[in-house]
Amino acid sequence: MAKNKRHGEDYVTPVRRILVGLLVFVLLAVFLIWRIDSPRVERFRAQIVDALVPNMEWALVPVTKAAGLIEGFQSYARLAEQNQELRRELQQMKAWREAALQLEQENARLLDLNNVRLDARLSFVSGVVLADSGSPFRQSVLLNVGARDGVVDGWAAMDGLGLVGRISGVGGQTARVILLTDSSSRIPVTVQPSGQTALLRGDNTGQPPLDFLENPDEVRPGDRVVSSGDGGLFPAGLLVGEVVRGPDRRLRVWLAADYERLEFLRVLRSHEGERIEDAGALIVLNPALAPVGENEGPDDLTARAAGENGEAEQ
Repeated sequence: MAKNKRHGEDYVTPVRRILVGLLVFVLLAVFLIWRIDSPRVERFRAQIVDALVPNMEWALVPVTKAAGLIEGFQSYARLAEQNQELRRELQQMKAWREAALQLEQENARLLDLNNVRLDARLSFVSGVVLADSGSPFRQSVLLNVGARDGVVDGWAAMDGLGLVGRISGVGGQTARVILLTDSSSRIPVTVQPSGQTALLRGDNTGQPPLDFLENPDEVRPGDRVVSSGDGGLFPAGLLVGEVVRGPDRRLRVWLAADYERLEFLRVLRSHEGERIEDAGALIVLNPALAPVGENEGPDDLTARAAGENGEAEQ
């Protein structure tokens, strides 16, 4: 047993010495080749590099993949940080929007308490929303006020913030309100401060578009939209909303009324304007002239003015 072990050691030691000697020789040769400044050695070095480097791309793949993973992780970390910042800003914007809505509601309540009216003859009757249409093609709600309360077709309906729609259908104890978002709704509006007039057309969306703008270049997102009073449909100056730019790049209106929480509506009692039958009675030829009698008409004034002018010429 001891003899076999000694026999194996006799072979291992010379082989180890030979391998170490070869390794030392190769290292010395590489050192000398890389240190000798000779054109022939330089060409030899270039041949070795050309032969080895292109075939070493497979060895660089793990390094390249690792670098890409590190870069992707850093990019993901930046995106996550930006996402968190955007979420914080969105929360702040929501808080500011809620604060603005509360201030607007408070302002509407204060105006109501102070009995502020757009028209001295304009009054209202309040009603509770009983139900909505429940259809995506019909935007309307039902109120618990009707003919017994003096409600008439065409009157404007508002919540605490802005215009909601108009009365379209009156029963004895109920009335239906067509919302501004309904596809059959068309109301004339004015955009402030530019004073541009337009037609607010319902399209069954929460942001109806503005049609027939005189000069769209003068209208900017954020401009205030109120009823114009044209055609005698609604009283002028009722708040409708503000201008926004829709996804389709059209000018639309962000409605001031809170359509998601319609509980109470205020129906404005409109009154027809005073009609002037005789337009000639408004024409005064000479401000210095005053009517002699109560029954003196415009023809008498014209004749008297002509007579006095003739006397002055004589």
